[in-house]
Amino acid sequence: MKDYLIKTTAYNGRIRAYAATSTATVEEARRRQDTWATASAALGRTLTIAAMMGAMLKDDNSNTIKIEGGGPLGAIVVDANASGHVRGYVTNPHVDFELNDKGKLDVARAVGTSGNLSVVKDLGLRDHFTGEVPIVSGEISEDFTYYFATSEQVPSAVGAGVLVNPDHTILAAGGFIVQVMPGADEEVIERLEEQIQAFPPISKLIEEGYSPEQLLEKLFEGEEFTIHEKMPLEFRCRCSRERIANAISGLGNEEIDAMIQEDGGASATCHFCNEKYDFTTEELEELKQ
Repeated sequence: MKDYLIKTTAYNGRIRAYAATSTATVEEARRRQDTWATASAALGRTLTIAAMMGAMLKDDNSNTIKIEGGGPLGAIVVDANASGHVRGYVTNPHVDFELNDKGKLDVARAVGTSGNLSVVKDLGLRDHFTGEVPIVSGEISEDFTYYFATSEQVPSAVGAGVLVNPDHTILAAGGFIVQVMPGADEEVIERLEEQIQAFPPISKLIEEGYSPEQLLEKLFEGEEFTIHEKMPLEFRCRCSRERIANAISGLGNEEIDAMIQEDGGASATCHFCNEKYDFTTEELEELKQ
């Protein structure tokens, strides 16, 4: 089943919800980054949540998320846009630990709990919207729940999970974001809180074959919801040989001459997708202005 996400409303528009399956997307990121199990879980959770946050935007708008918790994983950086395209990387992909006391991958230990989560939204305006909050758990989902409540003043419940095979490939990944809209009464909020507290691990449900629609059916327990959009989700990088060439050209002739004379060419690797671009001395000469 291909990855996708859905945008929905429930409880007569008083609740907005997103749900996604992201197994193939997270696997593509894992393959490109060569992440080990715990690093894969941290990156995968962030990719999944970022994709749903991207779906909240319009047109060509995008957001960039950065999590720096002071742990051995280093920074997690993820970009997502309004078209379901997401990409991301971690500073140190070869991070893995024994399971924590709950029998799960120890994401909090990898991420760390002393730092910040920041979201930069490119809304096509001159100035970008930036929100930043301290990390509260390092488990990713709880940190985004805190971000929405604190930075965007939208009471939300965020859940994301990743299951990793013994060979480090991704077995299952997905998540949801449920947000309370103005006008929701206490009865609706309390019922939702109870349902979320009792909700099984998302990654287990996806491993069992649950679709985004079925995730929300289980979460809302018989309450009808309206699907407003269904969107394909995939790992897609915006890097290209042309973009790298333009960046090299922008360095100026003196810097390009140094590449030619000292290195006999140039090589650049994209952080997000690990695609490598090589330029010969002749190609560098053509980039001089």
